[in-house]
Amino acid sequence: MLQWLYRGKFWSVAKIIGIDLGTTNSLVAVVDSGIPLVLADGQGRRLTPSVVCIPASGDPIVGWEAKRSREVQPETTVTSIKRFIGRRGGDINLAKEFLAYPITNIEKTPITIPLHGCEWSPESLSAEILKTLKIIASEGMLDKPEAAVITVPAYFNDAQRNATRKAGELAGLKVERIINEPTAAALAYGLNSLKEKSKIAVYDFGGGTFDLSILELNKGVFQVLATCGNTRLGGDDIDCKLAEFLSRQIINLGGPLVEENANMLARLGEAVEAAKIQLSTDSETTISLPFLTQEFSFEFVLSREQLESLSKPVIKKTREYCLKALADAGLKSNDLDQVILVGGQTRMPLVREFAAEVFGCDQGKPELNISQNPDEAVALGAAIQGGILSGDYSDLLLLDVTPLSLGIETFGGLMNVIIPRNTTIPVKRGEAFTTVADYQKDVLIHVLQGERERVPDNWSLGRFTLEFEPQPKGMAKVGVQFEIDADGILNVLARDIKTGNEKVVEMRSAVDVDDADVQQMIEESVEHAFDDIEERRWIEAKLRLEQTTAATLKGMEAYGSDLPEDQQREIEIALTEAEGLLSEKEKGGALTAASLKEFNSKLDSVTKPLADLMMDKVMEQMLKKQGVLPN
Repeated sequence: MLQWLYRGKFWSVAKIIGIDLGTTNSLVAVVDSGIPLVLADGQGRRLTPSVVCIPASGDPIVGWEAKRSREVQPETTVTSIKRFIGRRGGDINLAKEFLAYPITNIEKTPITIPLHGCEWSPESLSAEILKTLKIIASEGMLDKPEAAVITVPAYFNDAQRNATRKAGELAGLKVERIINEPTAAALAYGLNSLKEKSKIAVYDFGGGTFDLSILELNKGVFQVLATCGNTRLGGDDIDCKLAEFLSRQIINLGGPLVEENANMLARLGEAVEAAKIQLSTDSETTISLPFLTQEFSFEFVLSREQLESLSKPVIKKTREYCLKALADAGLKSNDLDQVILVGGQTRMPLVREFAAEVFGCDQGKPELNISQNPDEAVALGAAIQGGILSGDYSDLLLLDVTPLSLGIETFGGLMNVIIPRNTTIPVKRGEAFTTVADYQKDVLIHVLQGERERVPDNWSLGRFTLEFEPQPKGMAKVGVQFEIDADGILNVLARDIKTGNEKVVEMRSAVDVDDADVQQMIEESVEHAFDDIEERRWIEAKLRLEQTTAATLKGMEAYGSDLPEDQQREIEIALTEAEGLLSEKEKGGALTAASLKEFNSKLDSVTKPLADLMMDKVMEQMLKKQGVLPN
C-alpha cells in the first residue's frame, strides 16, 4: 500500500524538479519555500506541447513551435509519442492511430520512427521534450536542475517505466524516481488537507491514458487502497473517433481520402483538437479546412451533441476500471468523500457528467472535486515527491505497490508465487527450493508474472541458469530472492546454499504487455479461479503419486524380499494400479484431484510396512556407522 506522512517542516531550496511527461502536453514544476509551483516558459506558457519536429538539418524543434510546424511538415512532426514508449511492434493497430508520421511496426521489435534516414526511438524523442522542460526549469530556478521525478500512468509496465527513465537520462537528468500519475495527483490535492480523514478517488483521464485510484487519508497518512487503468485509453481516442467521422463527411461531399495525405491528416488533427476544446464551453463550432485540394474546401458545423455521441463509447470504457478499483478496495461509491478529476480530458462536460454518474455524485456524496487545474495536478505532485527526496519536506514517505504477482516455475509446470500482487514496494522476499533429479549440475530459474496457477497462463519475464554442486535429488538447496526497488524494477538472485555460488539478474524490459493485458490477466484469474485451483491440486497429487511410486519401486528392489509375501503382493498390485492411473491421464482420462488424493492415501497405507522397514534399515546403518551396533 502507498503511504505518506507529514509533519509540516519545509526548506526553501528545491533541488529535484517534478515532470509530467504527458501524451498531449508536458509540464515541469518545483518546490519553492515549501510551495509547489508549475514553471512557465519565456512566453508565460506553463503547458509545453509534447510535439517534436525533426528538420532535414539542425536540432529538433520541440513544443509550441513544433506544433505550429505540424501542418507544414506532418511527416516529420511526432505527436502522442507516449503511446509508443517502451512498446514493441505487432500489437498496435496503426490504422486507428491517425498518424501523419511513419512508424515501424515489426513484430517483437522495438518501435521506431524513421525520419530523414534516421531511426528515432520513442525514448530519444521523449528526451527532446524533457530537454526543453529542463531548459524551462533552469530559467525559473537559481540552480541548473540535474535531477527529476517523472510521472507515468499507474499501469505502465516494466518496459515502459525503463524507457521513460532512459528518456530522462538521455536528456541529461538523473531520474530519482518514477511515480504513478494518480499518486502524484493525490499528493497535489492532499497537501493542504493532511489532517482530514477521508476516502477519495482520483479519476485521471489524459490525452493517451486513463487511471483510477482509490486512496484513504487518515491523520496524515495517505494510503492507496486500489488502482486500475488503461495506458491505451485517452483523449487521443476521442480525437480519432472525431477524425474518422469528419473524414467520412469529406468523402460524402466528394472530397479526398484524408488518410492517404499526410498534410491533410495533420490539418484535420489540428482542427479536431481545436473543435474538441471549443465544445467544452460552446454548444457548436465550425470546422473549416479550406483548399484541401485545389477544387475542394471543407466546412462543417459540429455540435457538442455530435461530439458527445462519438465520445461516449470511449468514455464509457472508463466505467469498468472505476468499478474494478472500488471492488478491489472493498468499497462502495458512497463510501467515498471526494472524486478528484485530473487530466486535460476531464474538462469535457460529458466526462464530468459521466464521472459524477458512475460514483453517484448527484446524490450528494461523494463530492466531485475540480478545484485544481486538471492539467497541472500531476506535475505539482511530482514536484512534491522531488521535495520529499531532496529534504524540502521532512518525514514524508511515499511507497507504492506491485500490480501483479511475481514468482518462478516449479516442477510440474506450476507457478510458485514469491511476491503477491498489491505487495508494498520496495520489497525483498525469498524462498528455498530443492532439486527433483539426482546429481543435477544446474537449475533453470524461470521468472514469471501473473495471477494464474499454471506457467503457460502467466507471462515469462526471463530465464537464467545457476550452476551448483551436484547432489542426490532433494539434497541440493537453492535460495531464490526477489527484490523490487522503489521504481518497480525487479532483481532476482539465485544462490547455491551449500557453496554460496550465486547469480543476480535484473529483469529490465523483459516483458511487453500493457494495462489491458494486466486487466485481462486479473479478470481471467478470477474467472478461472476454481479451475486453476483444481488444476494445481491435480498436478500436485499427480507429482506426489509419481514420487511415491518411484520411491516404492526403489524400496522394493532393495528390501522387498524382506517383507511377507502378502504385503509384497499388495504393494505390487497398488503399483500396477498407480501406473494405470498415471497412463490413463496421459491418454486423456478424466481423473480428478480428489480421486488422485484418495489413491495417494491408499498407496501410503499399503506401502507403510515397506516405509517402516526402510526407516529401520537406515537407522541400523547409522547406528553401525556410529559404532553402537556391530557391523
